[in-house]
Amino acid sequence: MTELTVLAAFAHPDDETILAGGMLAMLIDQGAIVHLLLATRGEGGELGEPPLVERAGLGSLREQELHCAAKVLGIKSVLFLDYEDPLVGTDELLHPFKADLEALAQEISAVLRATGSQALITHGSNGEYGHPAHILMHRACILALQSENGFSTPLYTISAEFPDHPRPRLANQQDLAHFVIDVQPWLTSKRKAAECHQSQGALFLRRSSQEAGRQLKLAEVLMKVESLHRAWPPPGTLVPDPFERFLRRHCHPAILIDNLGRE
Repeated sequence: MTELTVLAAFAHPDDETILAGGMLAMLIDQGAIVHLLLATRGEGGELGEPPLVERAGLGSLREQELHCAAKVLGIKSVLFLDYEDPLVGTDELLHPFKADLEALAQEISAVLRATGSQALITHGSNGEYGHPAHILMHRACILALQSENGFSTPLYTISAEFPDHPRPRLANQQDLAHFVIDVQPWLTSKRKAAECHQSQGALFLRRSSQEAGRQLKLAEVLMKVESLHRAWPPPGTLVPDPFERFLRRHCHPAILIDNLGRE
């Protein structure tokens, strides 16, 4: 029997890799089982440069890309909730997928039970860069644990804030990091997983390349440090936390900052 089974729940394909790929690869490398849950297939995302598919086929393509990335990272299973990702609006306005919050929370809770997961990982409270679909998933995961599991299942959120965060735009300013992790030993897996998401490749590079004034390579833009915030149960709550125990027991050499329980 594995010591830790985790459900990672995100809004779109590629969120798992770009925002948390190193940490997921680390957990799996150290013996954890990770299941991946996606709300949408990213139908509203970019088509690639040059386009790899017509709009109607993007969801299917991104599902294939996700399975490729999951295989690279070592993820046990991939599940979709079949919500539709809306198109990006004018002036790059982002939208959430259409979902009833309580119904979404119930679906997440059902997957938690079906996979036997002992911990849940999802987006931060600020949606990383304010993405409303990420915020919706965050709220649904909180509700799922509050209403269905009490304090029994910990929830950790990604890209938590800490000094010298490598990508400040992606940091969830309201979520102080409880764990900061050096993922460089798993950076090759993270890069190979990111390469699976070919349709979004130009997107990964665009902003950083513009800021640098030159065309960057994928390896140059991937975060080498990732961070986690425990959103549930609240820090200071004296309940068993198998995720915390696993990190400290098996991933200690990679932990740069450990603030949990030190607030």
